[in-house]
Amino acid sequence: MQETENKIIHSSFWANLFKVTPEKDELIHILKEMPPFVELSRSDLNKLVEIIHHRDYVKGEYIFYQGDPGIGLYIIRSGEVEIEYKTELNHRYTFAMFGKADFFGELALLDGAKRSASAVAKTDCKLAIVFKPDLDEFVYKNPRAGTTVISGLSKIIITRLRNLNFEYLKLQESITNKEYKNEYTGKENISPD
Repeated sequence: MQETENKIIHSSFWANLFKVTPEKDELIHILKEMPPFVELSRSDLNKLVEIIHHRDYVKGEYIFYQGDPGIGLYIIRSGEVEIEYKTELNHRYTFAMFGKADFFGELALLDGAKRSASAVAKTDCKLAIVFKPDLDEFVYKNPRAGTTVISGLSKIIITRLRNLNFEYLKLQESITNKEYKNEYTGKENISPD
C-alpha cells in the first residue's frame, strides 16, 4: 500500500477569525482591574489596547531616570520593577517594588512633568506602556471613555494624597512623642535626620 504525502493547505474559511490572543485578553483583564480603566466598556478597552506599546527590559535596566520627561503609564505584564529616589548626595531610597499587574508612572498621563524618581527592572520584565500623546488622542476621539479614564487617574492621586497625609500625621505624632519623652527624661532631643 502506498502512503500519500500530507499537504498543508491554509484556508481563511477554517481560520479562527474571532480568537482573542492570550496576551490581548490578559492585558484587557489587567486593565479592567486598574482604577483609571475599571469602568470602561469592553469596546473601549479594545480601543485602548490598540494604543498600548510593549517593551522588554533586562534585569538592571533603567526604564526611566529621575528627571526624565514623564511620557507614559507602565503596566507590568511580567517581572518586578523598583522605584528608587536618588538624593543630591547620591543616597538611594526605594519607594516601591512592583510586580505583575501593578502599574506606575500614571501622573505623567496628567501633567507630563519630569519623573520624580527612577524605575529600574529588578528582574527581566515585560511592560505595556500607554504613552501620553496616544492617550490624549484616545480621549479626544472617545470623550466619554476619556472622562472616565481621567476621573480614574484623579481617584488614584486623591487616594495617594490622603495616605500621604496620614503618614505625615503619624510621623509628626511620633516626633512629638519622642520630644515629649526626652523633655521629661532629661535626655537630649534626637533630630529625625
